[in-house]
This record gives sequence, C-alpha cells and structure tokens, in this order.
Amino acid sequence: MKEFFKAAVRINMIEDLNEKENEAKQLFDRLNTKTVPEYFNWAKEIFEDLYVSQHSDKTALIWTDINTLETKTYSYGTLAQKANQLINYFQKKGIEKGNTFYMMTPVLPENWYSTLACIKSGMVCIPTATTMTRRELEFRFETYAPNMILAEESFTQVIDQALEQTGASPQLKLVIGKADGWNSIEIIKNEPNQAQAAQTLSDDLLFCFFTSGTTGLPKRVGHTAASYPIGHLSTTIMMGITPDDIHHNLSAPGWAKWAWSSFFAPFNVGATTTGFKFSLLDGEQYLDAIERHKITTFCAPPTAWRMFVNMNLDSFNLSNLKESISAGEPLNPAVIEKWKTHTNTQIRDYYGQTESTAMIGNHPWMKGEMRPGSFGKPSFMYDMALTDNEGNEITEPDQAGHIVIKLDKWRGIGLFNEYIGSPEKMSSVFVDNYYYTGDRASFDKDGFWWFVGRADDVIKSSDYRIGPFEVESTLVEHPAVMEAAVIGTPDPDRYQLVKAYIILNPTHEASSELALELFKHTITILPKFKIPRVIEFVPEVPKTISGKIRRVELRQIEVAKQDMDDIEDDGNKEYFYWDFPQLSSKRK
Repeated sequence: MKEFFKAAVRINMIEDLNEKENEAKQLFDRLNTKTVPEYFNWAKEIFEDLYVSQHSDKTALIWTDINTLETKTYSYGTLAQKANQLINYFQKKGIEKGNTFYMMTPVLPENWYSTLACIKSGMVCIPTATTMTRRELEFRFETYAPNMILAEESFTQVIDQALEQTGASPQLKLVIGKADGWNSIEIIKNEPNQAQAAQTLSDDLLFCFFTSGTTGLPKRVGHTAASYPIGHLSTTIMMGITPDDIHHNLSAPGWAKWAWSSFFAPFNVGATTTGFKFSLLDGEQYLDAIERHKITTFCAPPTAWRMFVNMNLDSFNLSNLKESISAGEPLNPAVIEKWKTHTNTQIRDYYGQTESTAMIGNHPWMKGEMRPGSFGKPSFMYDMALTDNEGNEITEPDQAGHIVIKLDKWRGIGLFNEYIGSPEKMSSVFVDNYYYTGDRASFDKDGFWWFVGRADDVIKSSDYRIGPFEVESTLVEHPAVMEAAVIGTPDPDRYQLVKAYIILNPTHEASSELALELFKHTITILPKFKIPRVIEFVPEVPKTISGKIRRVELRQIEVAKQDMDDIEDDGNKEYFYWDFPQLSSKRK
C-alpha cells in the first residue's frame, strides 16, 4: 500500500490544478480496483517505515496550551518511541490485540501517541468526548465494555461512578495526572522504546466511534485497519496537505473528526500536525496561536468560522495560511466571503460522516471555480449518487434527494465496516446496493452539490418539503444574525411551520422591529413557502461537541411547548409572521 501514500504526497505537491486532478483520479481508479492486502498495519508500514525511518527528527506534533502558552514538540521518532513504551506496558498488564481502549482526555499529546499505540498493537480505540455525563458513559460501558481506559485526572471520578453503576471492570486504568485507583501514564517511561507491531488483518476492527446522536441514541461505528488509515487518503488529498505544511484542526479528540484531520490527514503525508488545548473557545487566543505557530492549513467547524469572521481579523497576521477548510455542516456563503476578504484564502467546504472519510468536497483543484454555499463534488474514492424516496437514482439537476454511496461497481475503502451489534440498523442503511447516509442534497447542471439537510430534518409544510440549510443561509446573510437554526414546529393546519432560532451578533438586540426586518429579508430571497413563520431570539442552541446543531432537541422542545398548558417564560423573545400586518393579513 506504500505506493498509494507516496502518490498522495506527490499529488498534493503538484501545482498545476488540471494535472493534480488527473493524477488524483488515476490514484483512486487504481485503489478502487485493488484487492486490499490480507494484512495491513498503518503504524508500522506507513508511519514508521515511510516517515520515522526517513526523517525521525522531523517535527510531527506541536502542542500548546493557549491559556498558559506552555508548548511541547514531538518528532516522528519520539512519537513512535512513546507509542512503543505504551504498547510494552499494555503487554505487561495483559492487554491484548482486539481489546477495547477508551480515551477520555482533552487535547493533550497523549492522544497522538496513544492512538498510534492502538493502531500498532491492534487494540480497538474508542475516543470518548470529555463532555460525557455519567449516564452517557454508562450507556457506552454497558454497550461496549472497556478493557482499558486512559483519562485526564478531572474525568476519573465520573468514569469510576459509571464503572461502579454498570459493573464494568477494566483490566487497566491510566491517568494523566493523579487519581486514586489509577496508574499514572508516567509509568511507561520505564518501558523499552521499541515494540513489535501486531499482525493485523485489514478487516480487523480498529476504531469504534459512538456517533454524536443528532437524531437519536448514539450508534457504534466500526472502522477497520484498512478503512480508516487507507480510507483517509480521500481526506488527505481533499485537504491538500503537503509534507512541508503545519496543519491545524480545531476538533476535540473524542470524535471521529479528530482522527480525520488531526491524525491521519497530516500523518498520511508526513506533515506536522498541531494541537491547541483550551477550556472555552476564545477567538482572540485561538487566532493568536494560529499566527504564532505559523499554521499553513487550517480546518475548523462552522461554529468557529462564524466566530472568527465577526472578529477584527486585521489585528492578526495570517499570511502563512494557504488552505482554509470546513467540515461538520455546510458553511453559509457570507462567512466564506468575509474570511476570504481578510485572509486571501477561500474556505473549502467538504462533507463526510463518522461512517466514512471525506466523500464530497471542494477539492484543491477547484480553486477559482468554487461556488459559495456548495459543498463541492464527490471524491474519486466513492461512487456517489442521489435517490428519490422510492430508491430511484436521480439524474436530473436541481432535484433534492438522499445522498447515497453506490456499491455495485466498487465499495469505497473508507466506508465503515459495521454498526457494531446492530444488524437491524445495518439493514436500514444498506439497501439495494446503496449505502444511505441519512442526508439530503441536490446537484446542479455543472455537478456542484448543495446540501439540504439531514433526512430527518426536512420540514414538511403543507405540500412542500423544505431543507433547513437554505433558510439558515438566508438568515445569516443579515448583519444582525450570527447564527440560525431552522426546524419545523408542529401546526394543525400545515403539519409544520418553518421556525428559526436566531443568535444575534453582540451589536444587536432582539426586538419586534428586528424580527420584522428579518421576515422582510427572507421574503426578498426565498420562495414564500420557505420563509420562517416564527422567529425566536435565543442566546444559544443545542449542539454536539463537533458543532452540529441538534435539531432533534429543538424539535423536542417545540413539541413539549405545545403539550404544556402553562409554559414557564424562558426569557426568549418569539415573534410570529402573522402578527405583522405589514407582511400579510392572513394568519399563516
């Protein structure tokens, strides 16, 4: 497999955009038809044999605490040695290939060498968000028992409570810091810095990600020794990272996006990756760190980009920045344009899932051709399509449909292996040679794809189906709006009405006059059936840690409101379209 990783390095260094695109297509054409080897261990065959052996002293990781400015630097050789020491300690404690390893830490260097140790030793890595409550941990431990846990000391108490409640009994508990009943990770310093790699089958389970649960209980997504490391060649090429880049990804280690962009995408090409530890996201501190560490490629979620473009960007020197990348939910065109004005880089949106690697995006060779608001074109790794509700493939442009991966010609190597322990869920998403992502989109006549929303998020009003993203995009174009979340609220006449939750920029205040202005703003842009009928100004909306809006929770709030006779005033300001005679004399 080394030839494909070497080719990715070469492709990302090509300057001619047409040549870059052609070479990328050829690489994936070869990969999509190649039989995956029976055995594959990315940590040994790529990280060590390609990069540690060639430039052991090259900087692999720059970590900093943006509050204290403490900084640590690790070379490729040092990370490999730390991983080997951890592997040797595992083996001493009876931890074996295939055992489960939960990691619940903030952004710390231990995340990188622990993940590397998991891959090399063939353990199942289970990243765990630091926001987990005891009940959420109990669900995880009951569903997938831990053999080993690594945690930062502030999370050990809630973990111990969840372990006691579920009766789970891990063989080893390692702590970063100190905690009663836990072994300090510092103990691995006494172990040899060389270790044997496990002989991992390509289809051995290597990662288990609990999804963020935007539409229900979290699922256990299983990725293999091949699907994630090799699959992320699509992500590596879509991001365009080169060996000379200093890459940064604003993402927490407990989610798949960290593995995507903080680990595999840069390490697949031997680049330098970075990690910034923080408690609350402070835009000033964060962009100061981006400037100070001379970041060249920067990936962040939509929530962060919206914060950044509302700051005084002229006060930062971001001249080292070559690539700006977004993932999570599609970005609104206004945000993309504001960032480009100040940094001369256009944020390249791309799309993927915990169940996959990068599937659709604005590739590096699309510079100068991107359409703001579009999330790009499919990766050559996947055979992407849209289907209607009856499963018929959509071939005409500008028709919304279900985003699917076609499986009849080839199966994109980055697609997950299984929902662990959930055959019924597997059968619901793998139907008739398609994998259904659960998202909806459309494509235009030139092949650019446009996100509509989660299939579950589509609003049904009268005879219309309305995607929330288009309405949200329209609202954030107004200078008063920092962020918008749109859902369908129950209505006896139309089934659902379009409702917008609005978070205002600090310079604006909620008022009837502003609500009227926003209603009028949407009327000038959207068809009448898509305009919001209800606007509520709120300080925040529920989100996953990766920045995705939990519309399912907003819908639950709306249903609960209508089921209650007496609703306690939450201080938010809600305005209705039909209360403004200037708009319409009709109620709805």
